[in-house]
Amino acid sequence: MKYKKISNYSYNIHIIKTNKFKTVTVEVNFKRKLVKEDITARNMLVNLLCESNMQYKTKRDLTIATEELYDLYYRGMNYISGKYNIMTFDVKFLNEEYTEEGMLNKSIKFLADLIFKPNITKKNNSISFNSDSYNLSYNLLKDSITSMKENPDMYARTRMLENMEPNSYLSYRGYGYIEDLEKLDNKKLYKYYESMLNSDIVDIFVIGNVNERSIVKIIKENFDCIKTFKKPSESHFTRPKKCRLVPKVSKEHQKINQSKLILGYKIDKMTDFELRYVLNVYSYILGGGPDSKLFKTVREENSLCYYISSIGNPLNSILTINAGINKDDYKNAVSLIKKEVSNMKKGKFNNEDIIKAKITYVNSLKELEDNPQSLISLYAGIEYLNSDSFEDRFKKINKVTANDVVKLASKIHLDTIYLLEGDIDG
Repeated sequence: MKYKKISNYSYNIHIIKTNKFKTVTVEVNFKRKLVKEDITARNMLVNLLCESNMQYKTKRDLTIATEELYDLYYRGMNYISGKYNIMTFDVKFLNEEYTEEGMLNKSIKFLADLIFKPNITKKNNSISFNSDSYNLSYNLLKDSITSMKENPDMYARTRMLENMEPNSYLSYRGYGYIEDLEKLDNKKLYKYYESMLNSDIVDIFVIGNVNERSIVKIIKENFDCIKTFKKPSESHFTRPKKCRLVPKVSKEHQKINQSKLILGYKIDKMTDFELRYVLNVYSYILGGGPDSKLFKTVREENSLCYYISSIGNPLNSILTINAGINKDDYKNAVSLIKKEVSNMKKGKFNNEDIIKAKITYVNSLKELEDNPQSLISLYAGIEYLNSDSFEDRFKKINKVTANDVVKLASKIHLDTIYLLEGDIDG
């Protein structure tokens, strides 16, 4: 596998050459500093651009086109990465050595058409998106936002973060807001689309058995309308505000069978090694699986939860513990969780726990090699987060010691407790 970054244009091209796959995957990322009011507009754009364009007026036309391109797969999404909002479009298709000559160009052109040839209407020297396409995308996003409450786990995590740090990067909802959607209109969205093309930082990732000269030529021909002024990116990482001395407790009620308990912890200034490696080991030992401290104590020994896990978030320097419980077990569950977190600070784990955590990390890293989009994410992490290479990750995870874990444990402090209390337990 060979990697090369080319920065001669108003966008960066990242080529990951490998013969591991019969497919070629191309991903285009538009990145800009995170602004709360932009999130909804960017989600709208993703929906709109993936539903139709000037080349393919309907979803059916798009489906027929993908079939003609040997079942090409495409998708678009918008997500938050620390201080940044990233809109991504990608396609995966068979390498033309398995299809026919010219399919590489046709497949990349399909992706370019999605992004740069939206279904628009020109009227009275004004340009806007096609009203039918706009309304369809509007309703899709509205349904997505309003249905969030129907996913209690997602809703509970969202509300915990909003209680932890209101009006911060940490609290922003990745799927957007109804109030911002209602403020949008067709013309405003088109102006935002133009600003995206002119202002966002753009990266194009390609993975597959491709010829560098050929792929660069095809990309240049199809992406010449990107005229962004290339500017340096800031760090994606954020640091939370000072942890509360007394944890904030918030409760809500919902008609669900199982109460959702989430404890949010803030982590004091982590070193680079701690946030990239030690946090993984710590989180696995505490709540990473059926051998974890939380699972054994809270679930197996005391039967106080249906599930329980801990998740470290290095981008935002927080850790969350999630559990499904009966509402009457709230106090006992919180007490036992606090006890196990305290035990981590005291070093109440053994070397076997560390070995298992490292093996799990290494195995999950190896699994990335089997999926082209996962590999792109890894190289995007190198570009955006200054992450280490595969080789360095394998080496550094094995350097984590018990002392490192205890030292990190002393930096982890409970800030927020959130309970989405069910009316019925069962």
